[in-house]
Amino acid sequence: MNNLSRLEEVLGVTFENKDYLQQALTHRSYLNENPNSRLGQNERLEFLGDAVLELVVTQDLYERFPDKPEGELTSFRAALVNSKMLSDVAVFLGLNEFLLLSRGEAKDVGRARQFILANTFEALVGAIYLDKGYEAAREFILRVLMPQLENVLTNKLYKDPKSLFQEEAQDRVGVTPTYEVLDEWGPDHDKHFVVGVYLGNELIAKGEGPSKQIAQEAAARAGLHEKGWL
Repeated sequence: MNNLSRLEEVLGVTFENKDYLQQALTHRSYLNENPNSRLGQNERLEFLGDAVLELVVTQDLYERFPDKPEGELTSFRAALVNSKMLSDVAVFLGLNEFLLLSRGEAKDVGRARQFILANTFEALVGAIYLDKGYEAAREFILRVLMPQLENVLTNKLYKDPKSLFQEEAQDRVGVTPTYEVLDEWGPDHDKHFVVGVYLGNELIAKGEGPSKQIAQEAAARAGLHEKGWL
């Protein structure tokens, strides 16, 4: 049994045209080292899959929560289709094992890999849509992604970390968090920040990122874990 057949078993989808599946797994970096590859990279499939994914998730949320306003549904959807969630699902499906990457990209298992995995999941949705149609793509999304909705609602993942940390801090200890840049380095085009989140004068946690906003969100997320408020 070849690798693609094994992956099809995991996905619960058998492709008529295996080229769609192979292309969905091909990152553009792979073609830089393998220019004679018969198939292209997965960005066009990702573009298509992103639209199919958004429609399926939107329809399911619309039908599942008839009394929820647009703003809440939008927040739920954002929590389900962000790169962290999609990469987690991609890891669960074992897509890491089947990715076609350059040697350099294959060594990077950090944030860059998270984006690659999320994009690959979207490309996979696009591949299923082209090969088997909308209903098959919808069934796949409902089966592998929508079960995460319970986690999203239980842990309030639909709220950004700063808002959630502020709500919890005000409810539990009656204090509004503040943020302070503790360190920064790098040229203007490649800055890096370390931000601390405080309750009063107490430093609760630190976060890092390429912007103050991202570092603040990372600090708030770390603060939620540190305080056990998740």
